[in-house]
Amino acid sequence: MSISDPERSNQISQRDLRNRSAEIMDGLERGERYAVTRNGYHIGDLVPIRRRRRAVSRAEFAAMSRGMPRLDDRKYREDMDRHVNDDLYDPYDRAYDRGEFTGDGR
Repeated sequence: MSISDPERSNQISQRDLRNRSAEIMDGLERGERYAVTRNGYHIGDLVPIRRRRRAVSRAEFAAMSRGMPRLDDRKYREDMDRHVNDDLYDPYDRAYDRGEFTGDGR
């Protein structure tokens, strides 16, 4: 079932959104969802944002990671070496190549 299904959303018109915005914002804070219409046509949804947690427990992380494919470190490194040129990102190497540094510390 999608978010915009009428059973899960309050249907409001564009005019309702304009005239009752404070009430609708309060509803969003309570977790309510709204299907917005204009001239009788569904044009969008207002949904509350999910609150982010600062930390995930070790048990939750282990449970989420269980289904992930294993990473082959060698293949990953080979792929990175093939597609990323590290020389492009080292400003000191470029400066030395241009002779911007001298051996006397200046």
